[in-house]
Amino acid sequence: MATKVSEGGAEGPKIVWNERGHRFETEDKQAYAEYVVRDGGKVMDIVHTYVPSTKRGLGLASILCVSAFTHAQSHSMSVIPTCSYVSDTFLPRNPSWSSVVHSGYRKSSI
Repeated sequence: MATKVSEGGAEGPKIVWNERGHRFETEDKQAYAEYVVRDGGKVMDIVHTYVPSTKRGLGLASILCVSAFTHAQSHSMSVIPTCSYVSDTFLPRNPSWSSVVHSGYRKSSI
């Protein structure tokens, strides 16, 4: 089942929630944020974010993350930012989403 998350237009591209595929993706399915549901549906672990080289620099990864975090928040889920883009780039640039991060998450200090 795919569900529209954003309409696109002035705000940016349309993002679709592909529930069966465990992804938030652009309508053309080329860019996506992939997740695993943990702890009986209470936690969304974002494991991978991908944007093809032809679409980089457009802010798609951030838009995908906002869609995933918004979905998690509206479904009373917390997020584990396993994907390095989410933990190292998205969250530092968007600290307001830190409240949705799973309380047991600790960023590795590599």
